[in-house]
Amino acid sequence: MSKRKYFGTDGIRGTVGQFPITPEFVLKLGWALGQALGNKGNVVIGKDTRISGYMFESVLEAGLTAAGVNSLLVGPMPTPAIAYLTRTFRADAGIVISASHNPYHDNGIKFFSADGTKFPDEVELEIESLMDKAMTTLPSDQLGKAFRIEDAAARYIEFCKASFANNLSLKGQKLVVDCAHGATYHIAPHVFKELGAEVIVIGNKPDGLNINLDCGATATSSLSKAVVEHKADLGIAFDGDGDRVMMIDGGGSLVNGDQLIWLLAKYLNSNGELQGGIVGTLMTNMAVEVDLKNEGIDFERTKVGDRYVMQSLKKNGWKLGGESSGHVICLDYNSTGDGIVAALQVLKALKNTSQTLTNFSNLHPLFPQELINVRVENADVILAKKELKELVANVEKELGDSGRVLIRKSGTEPLIRVMVEAKDETTAENYANMIASQVQELV
Repeated sequence: MSKRKYFGTDGIRGTVGQFPITPEFVLKLGWALGQALGNKGNVVIGKDTRISGYMFESVLEAGLTAAGVNSLLVGPMPTPAIAYLTRTFRADAGIVISASHNPYHDNGIKFFSADGTKFPDEVELEIESLMDKAMTTLPSDQLGKAFRIEDAAARYIEFCKASFANNLSLKGQKLVVDCAHGATYHIAPHVFKELGAEVIVIGNKPDGLNINLDCGATATSSLSKAVVEHKADLGIAFDGDGDRVMMIDGGGSLVNGDQLIWLLAKYLNSNGELQGGIVGTLMTNMAVEVDLKNEGIDFERTKVGDRYVMQSLKKNGWKLGGESSGHVICLDYNSTGDGIVAALQVLKALKNTSQTLTNFSNLHPLFPQELINVRVENADVILAKKELKELVANVEKELGDSGRVLIRKSGTEPLIRVMVEAKDETTAENYANMIASQVQELV
Protein backbone atom coordinates (compact mmCIF):
# COMPACT_ATOMS: atom_id res chain seq x y z
CA MET A 1 0.00 0.00 0.00
CA SER A 2 1.38 3.41 -1.00
CA LYS A 3 1.88 5.92 1.79
CA ARG A 4 -0.72 8.69 1.94
CA LYS A 5 0.57 12.23 1.51
CA TYR A 6 -2.50 14.16 2.65
CA PHE A 7 -5.25 11.87 3.93
CA GLY A 8 -5.32 10.75 7.55
CA THR A 9 -7.71 8.26 9.13
CA ASP A 10 -10.57 10.78 8.86
CA GLY A 11 -9.94 12.89 5.78
CA ILE A 12 -7.59 15.87 5.62
CA ARG A 13 -7.44 18.19 8.62
CA GLY A 14 -5.31 21.06 9.90
CA THR A 15 -5.06 24.74 10.76
CA VAL A 16 -6.83 27.09 8.35
CA GLY A 17 -4.30 28.97 6.20
CA GLN A 18 -1.55 26.41 6.75
CA PHE A 19 -0.90 23.76 4.13
CA PRO A 20 -2.89 21.76 3.21
CA ILE A 21 -5.93 23.60 4.63
CA THR A 22 -5.60 26.51 2.18
CA PRO A 23 -7.98 27.76 -0.53
CA GLU A 24 -5.50 26.84 -3.26
CA PHE A 25 -5.13 23.25 -2.09
CA VAL A 26 -8.87 22.71 -1.51
CA LEU A 27 -9.70 24.18 -4.93
CA LYS A 28 -7.47 21.59 -6.55
CA LEU A 29 -8.82 18.88 -4.24
CA GLY A 30 -12.32 19.54 -5.61
CA TRP A 31 -10.96 19.36 -9.14
CA ALA A 32 -9.08 16.11 -8.39
CA LEU A 33 -12.27 14.53 -7.05
CA GLY A 34 -14.04 15.61 -10.25
CA GLN A 35 -11.30 13.99 -12.30
CA ALA A 36 -11.57 10.78 -10.28
CA LEU A 37 -15.33 10.76 -10.96
CA GLY A 38 -14.71 10.94 -14.69
CA ASN A 39 -15.62 14.61 -15.19
CA LYS A 40 -19.32 14.00 -14.57
CA GLY A 41 -21.82 13.36 -11.80
CA ASN A 42 -23.17 15.05 -8.65
CA VAL A 43 -21.46 15.71 -5.32
CA VAL A 44 -23.23 16.75 -2.11
CA ILE A 45 -21.29 19.42 -0.17
CA GLY A 46 -22.05 20.15 3.49
CA LYS A 47 -20.18 21.93 6.25
CA ASP A 48 -20.24 22.66 9.95
CA THR A 49 -20.52 26.18 11.40
CA ARG A 50 -16.91 27.38 11.49
CA ILE A 51 -16.29 30.65 9.67
CA SER A 52 -13.82 29.18 7.17
CA GLY A 53 -16.53 26.88 5.84
CA TYR A 54 -17.80 29.61 3.51
CA MET A 55 -14.39 29.89 1.86
CA PHE A 56 -13.85 26.16 1.43
CA GLU A 57 -17.39 25.56 0.18
CA SER A 58 -16.79 28.12 -2.57
CA VAL A 59 -13.47 26.72 -3.74
CA LEU A 60 -14.65 23.11 -3.67
CA GLU A 61 -17.60 24.12 -5.82
CA ALA A 62 -15.25 25.92 -8.23
CA GLY A 63 -12.89 22.94 -8.48
CA LEU A 64 -15.73 20.50 -9.14
CA THR A 65 -17.29 22.87 -11.68
CA ALA A 66 -13.99 23.13 -13.59
CA ALA A 67 -13.92 19.33 -13.77
CA GLY A 68 -17.48 19.08 -15.10
CA VAL A 69 -19.12 17.87 -11.88
CA ASN A 70 -22.29 19.34 -10.30
CA SER A 71 -22.34 20.55 -6.68
CA LEU A 72 -25.39 20.03 -4.46
CA LEU A 73 -24.96 22.59 -1.66
CA VAL A 74 -26.78 21.85 1.60
CA GLY A 75 -25.14 24.38 3.95
CA PRO A 76 -24.45 23.60 7.63
CA MET A 77 -25.28 19.94 8.14
CA PRO A 78 -24.03 17.14 10.42
CA THR A 79 -21.49 14.74 8.93
CA PRO A 80 -23.90 11.77 9.14
CA ALA A 81 -26.50 13.85 7.29
CA ILE A 82 -24.12 14.10 4.32
CA ALA A 83 -23.73 10.31 4.34
CA TYR A 84 -27.53 9.98 4.24
CA LEU A 85 -28.12 12.74 1.67
CA THR A 86 -25.42 11.35 -0.63
CA ARG A 87 -27.35 8.07 -0.70
CA THR A 88 -30.82 9.55 -0.99
CA PHE A 89 -29.86 11.92 -3.84
CA ARG A 90 -28.08 9.03 -5.60
CA ALA A 91 -25.05 11.31 -5.73
CA ASP A 92 -21.63 10.06 -6.78
CA ALA A 93 -19.87 11.37 -3.66
CA GLY A 94 -20.35 13.55 -0.60
CA ILE A 95 -18.02 16.11 0.97
CA VAL A 96 -18.05 17.38 4.55
CA ILE A 97 -16.13 20.55 5.39
CA SER A 98 -15.41 20.08 9.09
CA ALA A 99 -12.74 19.56 11.71
CA SER A 100 -15.21 17.69 13.93
CA HIS A 101 -14.44 18.35 17.63
CA ASN A 102 -11.48 20.69 16.95
CA PRO A 103 -11.61 24.47 17.64
CA TYR A 104 -12.79 26.95 15.00
CA HIS A 105 -9.32 27.79 13.65
CA ASP A 106 -8.98 24.24 12.30
CA ASN A 107 -10.90 22.77 9.38
CA GLY A 108 -10.85 19.69 7.23
CA ILE A 109 -12.32 17.81 4.30
CA LYS A 110 -13.96 14.37 4.52
CA PHE A 111 -15.27 12.37 1.57
CA PHE A 112 -18.13 9.89 1.36
CA SER A 113 -18.63 7.44 -1.48
CA ALA A 114 -21.99 6.93 -3.21
CA ASP A 115 -23.09 4.42 -0.55
CA GLY A 116 -22.46 6.88 2.30
CA THR A 117 -19.27 5.26 3.60
CA LYS A 118 -15.75 6.70 3.82
CA PHE A 119 -13.75 6.54 0.58
CA PRO A 120 -11.70 3.35 0.20
CA ASP A 121 -7.91 3.68 0.28
CA GLU A 122 -7.51 3.26 -3.47
CA VAL A 123 -9.79 6.22 -4.25
CA GLU A 124 -7.96 8.47 -1.77
CA LEU A 125 -4.65 7.45 -3.33
CA GLU A 126 -6.01 8.18 -6.82
CA ILE A 127 -7.09 11.67 -5.70
CA GLU A 128 -3.63 12.26 -4.19
CA SER A 129 -1.94 11.26 -7.45
CA LEU A 130 -4.20 13.65 -9.38
CA MET A 131 -3.12 16.49 -7.06
CA ASP A 132 0.35 16.24 -8.63
CA LYS A 133 -1.04 17.05 -12.08
CA ALA A 134 -1.68 20.50 -13.54
CA MET A 135 -5.25 21.68 -13.00
CA THR A 136 -7.24 22.11 -16.20
CA THR A 137 -10.67 23.55 -16.99
CA LEU A 138 -13.16 21.89 -19.32
CA PRO A 139 -14.76 23.89 -22.19
CA SER A 140 -17.63 26.09 -21.03
CA ASP A 141 -20.33 23.81 -22.42
CA GLN A 142 -18.98 20.94 -20.30
CA LEU A 143 -18.62 22.76 -16.96
CA GLY A 144 -20.52 21.59 -13.90
CA LYS A 145 -23.30 23.53 -12.19
CA ALA A 146 -24.19 24.28 -8.57
CA PHE A 147 -27.59 23.77 -6.94
CA ARG A 148 -28.71 24.86 -3.47
CA ILE A 149 -30.81 22.12 -1.78
CA GLU A 150 -33.29 24.07 0.32
CA ASP A 151 -35.02 21.16 2.09
CA ALA A 152 -31.92 19.22 3.16
CA ALA A 153 -32.42 19.89 6.89
CA ALA A 154 -36.07 18.81 6.78
CA ARG A 155 -35.12 15.61 4.94
CA TYR A 156 -32.54 14.70 7.57
CA ILE A 157 -34.86 15.54 10.47
CA GLU A 158 -37.43 13.09 9.08
CA PHE A 159 -34.70 10.47 8.55
CA CYS A 160 -33.64 10.76 12.20
CA LYS A 161 -37.22 10.56 13.48
CA ALA A 162 -37.83 7.44 11.36
CA SER A 163 -35.14 5.62 13.39
CA PHE A 164 -37.35 5.97 16.48
CA ALA A 165 -40.23 3.48 16.67
CA ASN A 166 -43.51 4.88 15.32
CA ASN A 167 -45.47 3.62 18.32
CA LEU A 168 -43.21 5.43 20.82
CA SER A 169 -43.24 9.03 21.99
CA LEU A 170 -40.91 11.13 24.13
CA LYS A 171 -43.84 12.85 25.86
CA GLY A 172 -43.14 13.37 29.52
CA GLN A 173 -39.37 13.49 28.95
CA LYS A 174 -37.41 16.64 29.75
CA LEU A 175 -34.14 16.76 27.81
CA VAL A 176 -31.29 19.27 27.71
CA VAL A 177 -29.60 19.23 24.30
CA ASP A 178 -26.14 20.76 23.73
CA CYS A 179 -25.41 21.34 20.04
CA ALA A 180 -21.82 22.58 20.57
CA HIS A 181 -22.65 25.67 18.44
CA GLY A 182 -22.11 23.23 15.59
CA ALA A 183 -23.87 21.55 12.71
CA THR A 184 -26.74 20.06 14.74
CA TYR A 185 -27.96 23.45 16.02
CA HIS A 186 -30.92 23.63 13.60
CA ILE A 187 -31.54 19.88 13.45
CA ALA A 188 -31.38 18.17 16.85
CA PRO A 189 -33.84 20.42 18.76
CA HIS A 190 -36.52 19.81 16.11
CA VAL A 191 -36.00 16.03 16.16
CA PHE A 192 -36.53 15.67 19.90
CA LYS A 193 -39.35 18.23 20.11
CA GLU A 194 -41.25 16.67 17.22
CA LEU A 195 -41.03 13.30 18.99
CA GLY A 196 -42.76 14.84 21.99
CA ALA A 197 -40.01 15.77 24.43
CA GLU A 198 -39.71 19.01 26.37
CA VAL A 199 -36.36 20.33 25.14
CA ILE A 200 -34.04 22.89 26.68
CA VAL A 201 -31.38 23.79 24.11
CA ILE A 202 -27.87 25.12 24.77
CA GLY A 203 -24.93 25.59 22.41
CA ASN A 204 -27.26 26.50 19.54
CA LYS A 205 -26.04 29.99 18.63
CA PRO A 206 -23.07 29.50 16.28
CA ASP A 207 -21.15 32.61 15.28
CA GLY A 208 -18.40 30.93 13.26
CA LEU A 209 -15.89 31.15 16.12
CA ASN A 210 -17.55 29.37 19.05
CA ILE A 211 -17.91 25.82 17.72
CA ASN A 212 -16.95 23.29 20.47
CA LEU A 213 -15.92 26.16 22.76
CA ASP A 214 -16.49 24.95 26.35
CA CYS A 215 -19.52 22.99 25.20
CA GLY A 216 -20.63 19.87 23.38
CA ALA A 217 -19.40 16.30 23.62
CA THR A 218 -15.83 17.31 24.47
CA ALA A 219 -16.75 19.69 27.33
CA THR A 220 -19.86 18.46 29.13
CA SER A 221 -19.69 20.42 32.41
CA SER A 222 -22.14 23.11 31.25
CA LEU A 223 -24.59 20.43 30.12
CA SER A 224 -24.23 18.60 33.43
CA LYS A 225 -25.01 21.81 35.29
CA ALA A 226 -28.03 22.53 33.07
CA VAL A 227 -29.48 19.02 33.59
CA VAL A 228 -29.34 19.43 37.36
CA GLU A 229 -30.68 23.02 37.28
CA HIS A 230 -33.64 22.13 35.07
CA LYS A 231 -34.28 18.80 36.86
CA ALA A 232 -34.13 17.15 33.43
CA ASP A 233 -34.31 13.40 32.82
CA LEU A 234 -31.02 13.51 30.95
CA GLY A 235 -28.76 15.60 28.74
CA ILE A 236 -27.48 14.97 25.23
CA ALA A 237 -24.26 16.51 23.89
CA PHE A 238 -23.08 16.47 20.28
CA ASP A 239 -19.73 17.54 18.88
CA GLY A 240 -19.26 20.18 16.19
CA ASP A 241 -20.14 17.95 13.24
CA GLY A 242 -22.71 15.76 14.98
CA ASP A 243 -21.10 12.35 14.60
CA ARG A 244 -20.37 12.00 18.34
CA VAL A 245 -22.76 11.89 21.28
CA MET A 246 -22.27 11.91 25.03
CA MET A 247 -25.04 11.87 27.63
CA ILE A 248 -25.55 13.18 31.13
CA ASP A 249 -27.78 11.22 33.49
CA GLY A 250 -30.39 12.83 35.73
CA GLY A 251 -27.87 13.22 38.54
CA GLY A 252 -25.48 15.21 36.35
CA SER A 253 -22.96 12.39 35.75
CA LEU A 254 -21.33 11.74 32.39
CA VAL A 255 -22.37 8.62 30.45
CA ASN A 256 -19.76 8.14 27.71
CA GLY A 257 -19.72 6.29 24.40
CA ASP A 258 -18.64 3.02 26.01
CA GLN A 259 -21.63 3.03 28.34
CA LEU A 260 -24.07 4.01 25.58
CA ILE A 261 -22.87 1.12 23.39
CA TRP A 262 -23.04 -1.17 26.44
CA LEU A 263 -26.66 -0.13 27.09
CA LEU A 264 -27.66 -0.67 23.46
CA ALA A 265 -25.89 -4.04 23.29
CA LYS A 266 -27.68 -5.38 26.36
CA TYR A 267 -31.05 -4.07 25.16
CA LEU A 268 -30.71 -5.47 21.64
CA ASN A 269 -29.38 -8.79 22.93
CA SER A 270 -32.30 -9.18 25.34
CA ASN A 271 -34.68 -8.66 22.39
CA GLY A 272 -32.81 -11.01 20.06
CA GLU A 273 -31.98 -8.08 17.76
CA LEU A 274 -28.22 -7.73 18.22
CA GLN A 275 -27.09 -9.44 14.98
CA GLY A 276 -23.66 -10.60 16.08
CA GLY A 277 -21.21 -8.97 18.44
CA ILE A 278 -19.87 -5.55 19.38
CA VAL A 279 -16.80 -3.71 18.10
CA GLY A 280 -14.87 -1.37 20.39
CA THR A 281 -11.35 0.02 20.31
CA LEU A 282 -8.16 -0.35 22.33
CA MET A 283 -9.55 2.37 24.61
CA THR A 284 -12.93 0.71 25.30
CA ASN A 285 -13.35 0.22 29.04
CA MET A 286 -12.70 -3.34 30.20
CA ALA A 287 -15.93 -3.42 32.23
CA VAL A 288 -17.83 -3.42 28.93
CA GLU A 289 -15.83 -6.34 27.55
CA VAL A 290 -16.11 -8.40 30.76
CA ASP A 291 -19.87 -7.92 31.07
CA LEU A 292 -20.62 -8.60 27.39
CA LYS A 293 -18.53 -11.77 27.39
CA ASN A 294 -20.30 -12.93 30.57
CA GLU A 295 -23.55 -12.58 28.63
CA GLY A 296 -22.17 -14.53 25.68
CA ILE A 297 -21.84 -11.48 23.43
CA ASP A 298 -18.77 -11.45 21.16
CA PHE A 299 -16.51 -8.41 21.50
CA GLU A 300 -13.65 -7.29 19.26
CA ARG A 301 -11.17 -4.42 19.69
CA THR A 302 -9.67 -2.34 16.88
CA LYS A 303 -7.19 0.50 16.68
CA VAL A 304 -8.53 3.87 17.84
CA GLY A 305 -10.62 5.52 15.12
CA ASP A 306 -14.18 5.05 13.84
CA ARG A 307 -12.74 4.06 10.44
CA TYR A 308 -11.30 0.90 12.01
CA VAL A 309 -14.49 0.18 13.94
CA MET A 310 -16.41 0.35 10.67
CA GLN A 311 -13.96 -1.99 8.94
CA SER A 312 -14.35 -4.56 11.71
CA LEU A 313 -18.16 -4.32 11.69
CA LYS A 314 -18.22 -4.95 7.94
CA LYS A 315 -15.74 -7.83 8.16
CA ASN A 316 -17.83 -9.57 10.84
CA GLY A 317 -21.24 -8.63 9.47
CA TRP A 318 -22.10 -6.96 12.80
CA LYS A 319 -24.19 -3.83 13.34
CA LEU A 320 -23.13 -2.02 16.54
CA GLY A 321 -19.82 -0.54 17.65
CA GLY A 322 -17.98 2.62 18.49
CA GLU A 323 -15.64 4.50 20.77
CA SER A 324 -15.61 5.89 24.29
CA SER A 325 -15.30 9.37 22.71
CA GLY A 326 -18.92 9.09 21.56
CA HIS A 327 -18.74 7.69 18.05
CA VAL A 328 -21.62 5.20 18.17
CA ILE A 329 -22.20 3.35 14.90
CA CYS A 330 -25.64 1.79 14.39
CA LEU A 331 -25.42 0.27 10.93
CA ASP A 332 -29.12 -0.61 10.95
CA TYR A 333 -29.82 3.11 10.53
CA ASN A 334 -26.87 4.95 9.01
CA SER A 335 -23.64 4.13 7.23
CA THR A 336 -21.47 6.12 9.64
CA GLY A 337 -21.44 7.32 13.26
CA ASP A 338 -24.57 9.44 13.83
CA GLY A 339 -24.96 11.30 17.13
CA ILE A 340 -28.67 12.07 16.83
CA VAL A 341 -29.65 8.59 15.66
CA ALA A 342 -27.53 6.96 18.41
CA ALA A 343 -29.16 9.17 21.05
CA LEU A 344 -32.60 8.15 19.77
CA GLN A 345 -31.69 4.46 20.01
CA VAL A 346 -30.65 4.97 23.64
CA LEU A 347 -33.91 6.81 24.38
CA LYS A 348 -35.88 4.03 22.66
CA ALA A 349 -34.10 1.38 24.78
CA LEU A 350 -34.79 3.31 27.98
CA LYS A 351 -38.43 3.85 27.03
CA ASN A 352 -39.04 0.20 26.14
CA THR A 353 -37.46 -1.07 29.36
CA SER A 354 -38.93 1.62 31.67
CA GLN A 355 -35.36 2.28 32.81
CA THR A 356 -33.60 5.58 33.50
CA LEU A 357 -30.12 6.48 32.33
CA THR A 358 -29.19 7.15 35.97
CA ASN A 359 -30.25 3.65 36.93
CA PHE A 360 -28.20 2.07 34.12
CA SER A 361 -25.05 4.08 34.85
CA ASN A 362 -25.26 3.25 38.57
CA LEU A 363 -25.71 -0.47 37.92
CA HIS A 364 -23.01 -0.61 35.24
CA PRO A 365 -19.97 1.35 36.48
CA LEU A 366 -16.84 1.51 34.36
CA PHE A 367 -13.48 0.28 35.64
CA PRO A 368 -11.25 3.13 36.87
CA GLN A 369 -8.83 4.11 34.10
CA GLU A 370 -5.53 5.91 34.71
CA LEU A 371 -3.89 7.54 31.70
CA ILE A 372 -0.41 9.12 31.86
CA ASN A 373 1.33 10.79 28.91
CA VAL A 374 5.14 10.74 28.89
CA ARG A 375 6.87 13.11 26.46
CA VAL A 376 9.52 11.33 24.38
CA GLU A 377 11.33 11.96 21.10
CA ASN A 378 12.11 8.33 20.32
CA ALA A 379 8.93 6.43 21.22
CA ASP A 380 9.63 3.41 19.00
CA VAL A 381 13.03 2.87 20.62
CA ILE A 382 11.61 3.14 24.14
CA LEU A 383 8.70 0.80 23.43
CA ALA A 384 11.12 -1.85 22.14
CA LYS A 385 13.18 -1.88 25.37
CA LYS A 386 13.31 -5.31 27.04
CA GLU A 387 12.96 -3.99 30.60
CA LEU A 388 9.79 -2.08 29.72
CA LYS A 389 8.25 -5.10 28.03
CA GLU A 390 9.06 -7.26 31.07
CA LEU A 391 7.51 -4.74 33.48
CA VAL A 392 4.31 -4.52 31.41
CA ALA A 393 4.10 -8.32 31.22
CA ASN A 394 4.48 -8.60 35.01
CA VAL A 395 1.77 -6.00 35.64
CA GLU A 396 -0.57 -7.74 33.20
CA LYS A 397 0.05 -11.04 34.99
CA GLU A 398 -0.72 -9.49 38.39
CA LEU A 399 -3.91 -7.85 37.09
CA GLY A 400 -5.11 -11.06 35.45
CA ASP A 401 -8.76 -10.81 34.37
CA SER A 402 -9.40 -7.82 36.62
CA GLY A 403 -7.56 -5.20 34.58
CA ARG A 404 -5.35 -4.48 31.60
CA VAL A 405 -2.43 -2.36 30.38
CA LEU A 406 -2.25 -0.37 27.17
CA ILE A 407 1.00 1.38 26.28
CA ARG A 408 1.25 2.98 22.87
CA LYS A 409 2.85 5.72 20.82
CA SER A 410 0.69 8.78 20.18
CA GLY A 411 -0.24 9.26 16.54
CA THR A 412 -0.32 13.06 16.82
CA GLU A 413 2.25 14.13 19.45
CA PRO A 414 5.74 13.05 20.66
CA LEU A 415 4.25 11.03 23.52
CA ILE A 416 4.00 7.54 24.89
CA ARG A 417 0.54 6.98 26.38
CA VAL A 418 0.36 4.67 29.40
CA MET A 419 -3.12 3.47 30.35
CA VAL A 420 -3.98 1.03 33.13
CA GLU A 421 -7.45 -0.20 34.01
CA ALA A 422 -8.29 -2.05 37.20
CA LYS A 423 -11.33 -2.72 39.37
CA ASP A 424 -10.23 -0.08 41.88
CA GLU A 425 -8.73 3.36 41.37
CA THR A 426 -5.70 2.92 43.62
CA THR A 427 -4.50 -0.18 41.77
CA ALA A 428 -4.88 1.55 38.39
CA GLU A 429 -2.98 4.63 39.61
CA ASN A 430 -0.15 2.66 41.20
CA TYR A 431 0.53 0.47 38.18
CA ALA A 432 0.23 3.38 35.72
CA ASN A 433 2.72 5.44 37.75
CA MET A 434 5.09 2.45 37.95
CA ILE A 435 5.11 1.96 34.17
CA ALA A 436 5.29 5.71 33.42
CA SER A 437 8.29 6.02 35.76
CA GLN A 438 10.02 3.20 33.89
CA VAL A 439 9.37 4.98 30.57
CA GLN A 440 10.75 8.22 32.04
CA GLU A 441 13.90 6.45 33.23
CA LEU A 442 14.48 4.98 29.79
CA VAL A 443 14.12 8.44 28.26
